[in-house]
Amino acid sequence: MSIRVMIVDDSAVVRQVLGGLLDAAPGIEVLHAVADPLIAIERMKTSWPDVIVLDVEMPRMDGITFLRKIMAERPTPVVICSTLTEKGATTSVEALSAGAVAIVTKPKLDLKQFLNNSSAELVAAVRAAARANVARLGARAARAEAPVRHTADAILPAAQPRAMLQTTEQVVAIGTSTGGTQALEQVLTALPRVCPGLLIVQHMPEKFTAAFAQRLDQICAIAVKEAENNDRVLPGRALIAPGGRHMLLRRAGAQYVVDVVDGPPVSRHRPSVDVLFRSVARAAGSNAMGIIMTGMGDDGAAGLLEMRQAGARTVAQDEDSCVVYGMPKEAVRRGAVDKSVPLHAIEREILAQLSRPGR
Repeated sequence: MSIRVMIVDDSAVVRQVLGGLLDAAPGIEVLHAVADPLIAIERMKTSWPDVIVLDVEMPRMDGITFLRKIMAERPTPVVICSTLTEKGATTSVEALSAGAVAIVTKPKLDLKQFLNNSSAELVAAVRAAARANVARLGARAARAEAPVRHTADAILPAAQPRAMLQTTEQVVAIGTSTGGTQALEQVLTALPRVCPGLLIVQHMPEKFTAAFAQRLDQICAIAVKEAENNDRVLPGRALIAPGGRHMLLRRAGAQYVVDVVDGPPVSRHRPSVDVLFRSVARAAGSNAMGIIMTGMGDDGAAGLLEMRQAGARTVAQDEDSCVVYGMPKEAVRRGAVDKSVPLHAIEREILAQLSRPGR
């Protein structure tokens, strides 16, 4: 059965190009392509889409207001198609918090060529959205594979002999993708100021992670920032890997710092959860904890297994609380997970790390 898609965008060019790309994809059917949410609401009275591709800055009703209305009345997977500007990034992050499952970015210039070049990303996002756990979306009211699939070895320096002496410094590494923005908000806003230092990879386009970190910093008791090279991992602070770059953990004497580096996509992503997790396994060993959360694909499964083998505690978000149970499922399948817990229990697992200095 085809995935029925509604496109809501005030640009006729965007509607035409997106409609053509999606109609050409096997198993996808464009049900409606309309200029604003008010028209969309009327069309949806007679035929409801499986996935909505939504702009956020439109006349008459903005995309976020429309999104919140949909999530309150009949939760439906939404893919945000947003302009790559600072304002667009901030607004799109707000939309993710309101329940959208993914972002496809669009520039102001050369739009048609950009969208044609990004057709695989758009189709993958729509397919992922169609598989999302709609119940989880309501409760919270991916690029095509490259010809060469790199592993984290393409980013990490050559392995050094491991000297994993127990320290008082604890590190919690978190990896997530589809549905992760909402899940991270729930976890981080529940944490008190006294908690281990956190390193986070959330699959998100370049330019969006800074706005995402800034928003979390405003609503959390802990400090949250987009990671920069040589940032120290500190208790009560979360560092989020910047979109388009990998983040690695490094031991510097008795302290931990991060390196933010360029490099090819790993497990189809940049930043990659595998890169972070494997660097944490090498640098922190049993002084660390790894958490893999909602997301499509298998990024992070290999790295989480390496963390567990190095003595770290490993936790997965359970199936019932995930928007997409892909990344955690693969990690469980590979034997990388000590325990699976619901989303609301992850905060307790993080705080428990304070009393577990290693094993």
